[in-house]
Amino acid sequence: MTFFNNPPRSSMSLRVLARLLGYPDTALRSNLAELRKALHDERALPQQRLAELDALINSLERAAPLDAEADYVEVFDRGRATSLHLFEHVHGDSRDRGPAMIDLAQTYEKAGLFLAEGEMPDFLPVVLEFTSTQPPREAREFLAEMAHIFNAIFSALQQRGSAYACVLGALLELAGEKAQPVQVAAEEPIDAVWEEPVVFDGCSSKGQSRPDQPQPIHIVRKGRPVEGAQA
Repeated sequence: MTFFNNPPRSSMSLRVLARLLGYPDTALRSNLAELRKALHDERALPQQRLAELDALINSLERAAPLDAEADYVEVFDRGRATSLHLFEHVHGDSRDRGPAMIDLAQTYEKAGLFLAEGEMPDFLPVVLEFTSTQPPREAREFLAEMAHIFNAIFSALQQRGSAYACVLGALLELAGEKAQPVQVAAEEPIDAVWEEPVVFDGCSSKGQSRPDQPQPIHIVRKGRPVEGAQA
């Protein structure tokens, strides 16, 4: 119980994990060696997890810049199951998402942290940056509240065979939880979800053919006017 009552300091590891979940631009790739060293120096994570994170960092170092960026977009921006916007997993598109965003942003502001223009408060790297400023016990408790979301993302990343899964596994360990694969519901690709219907594409389900198919013509005999009716 001593470990849970007095969790190790993990502020540097949280910041590194936040960076690893960010877009792999030139700035990130140029600092990978320093990020690796920071993880090993703090020793907040077990050796096996550090080895997995080393493998991820190595893959980012070896990959061509465009390939690393394309992989990131494919993993995190093309489906809700792996979205790094946490309220996407909690509120979806409901009206509750807006107030939750405001509450979280106010939590940051009370701690003296203010978002840059365009930053979303529920974006996981932002959440981790905030968590890294908290005392060890509060940081662990805050992470534990989100453990079920981390586990869902972890499982979705594992299902895709993504090396980024180890980052979510590390977060679960820092939260005092165990990474456990859960069932991930199948979902349509993000492009299909947002795809708009083709304009004037016909509506065959209602009996009308498509524009490139023969259109039936129905001739209806005009009835005789009713006697006594006025034009």
